Amino acid sequence: MVSHQKPQPMIPSLPPYNYQPKPYNGPSLQEVAHLRREYINPVVSTYYQKPIMIVEGSMQYVFDETGKRYLDAFAGIATISVGHCHPSVVKAVQEQSAKLQHSTTLYLHPTIAEYGKMLVDKMPDNLSKVYFVNSGSEANDLAMLMARVYTQNFDIITLRNGYHGMTGQTMGLTSQNTWKYPIPHNFGIHHAINADPYRGPWSHDDDNIADKYANDVKNLIEQATCGNIAAFIAESIQGVGGTVVYPDGYLKKVWEYVHQANGLFIADEVQTGFCRTGNFWGFEQQGIIPDIVTLAKGIGNGVPLAAVVTTPDIAQAFTKKIHFNTFAGNPVSCAAGKAVLETIEGENLQENCATLGKYLLDGLRQLQAKYEFIGDVRGSGLMIGVDLVKNRETKDPDYQLTSQVHELSKDLGLIIGKGGLYRNVLRIKPPLCISKYDANFIVEVLDYAFNSI
Repeated sequence: MVSHQKPQPMIPSLPPYNYQPKPYNGPSLQEVAHLRREYINPVVSTYYQKPIMIVEGSMQYVFDETGKRYLDAFAGIATISVGHCHPSVVKAVQEQSAKLQHSTTLYLHPTIAEYGKMLVDKMPDNLSKVYFVNSGSEANDLAMLMARVYTQNFDIITLRNGYHGMTGQTMGLTSQNTWKYPIPHNFGIHHAINADPYRGPWSHDDDNIADKYANDVKNLIEQATCGNIAAFIAESIQGVGGTVVYPDGYLKKVWEYVHQANGLFIADEVQTGFCRTGNFWGFEQQGIIPDIVTLAKGIGNGVPLAAVVTTPDIAQAFTKKIHFNTFAGNPVSCAAGKAVLETIEGENLQENCATLGKYLLDGLRQLQAKYEFIGDVRGSGLMIGVDLVKNRETKDPDYQLTSQVHELSKDLGLIIGKGGLYRNVLRIKPPLCISKYDANFIVEVLDYAFNSI
């Protein structure tokens, strides 16, 4: 009898890796889950129906309490830039911690000064003043304040579907209902149509797509404000919103409209900075120079650190009052930041990200040609989104399929994220140090998961 059963592909295997995790002797997964339920705010949730407990990391890999290895293709939401526990970062943190763990900016310390120079040396010439903070939300909150103080205007324009943080102020910028509590937070903030070529009203087959989306910002300035604004803020590529890449020329046109309205252009590089897109900064791809840049996540390779970089004039305007942050420029965090920049340069990680990002995108687009439910594959460098749909024509998001693929990928040794307003986009953002073998593994696991489900 001839069998018509579809042959199952081989289960993908992780690339070989010469590393032995240390024996784990801590509380069990069940004990930790119980302690979290008992003592941690319930809003702190976990991924997966069967959560995993990560206890060790080495470069692009992490290990659970049983010693099982996973390829971390989410990198703590694009936070691990040069690799988990990279020896250079670990050494810098250990050495600084042994000498001095804290010193406020009321005193001089060499690390903050040296690191400040290293960081602004990576920026366009006039972006030469840096203020260190602790998180991306705090950086965006501070950028809003800087813009309003400098311009003496109040209105800020941002994009629908964007994510900029969860403080009381940045929640107003964030434009997804899943991240917004029913409290006053949008005063003075206006949300333009998202420049999304896949799900927006204009797509790539429209020759004037960039102008049409940019004109909505112009319209908002003319009709929803007094005509002068404090700022426009956008992620260089939307992260939490599902890796949305704007049309070429869009941000450059918006930049012109914003400056005509005496506003500042704020580039949110929290996820796109530090080579994540293949460029050192995401805004470089749109050919603009922002007035303010916010940085976090990959800046410290997991160490709490963030920054706001701006021009001398804007920085000077901020000195009209006292502004102070206890942990700004913490010597341990700044030591980690220095080590990250040195490692990116020393190991050519920008080039690796650009090369492997293109290779990975090509592999994922081959899967798109194979599976009808892959509506879109998009991204730049190692910031990639795979949009899963029920129907390519209607583009109805398939949350259930996304969740199934997300779960099965974990079981196969691959950690990825999921995002977008409808939680139907697989988010792939591995550390910059991944290899071609890792990229192949990502494609093989997704192929296996799609075929199985």
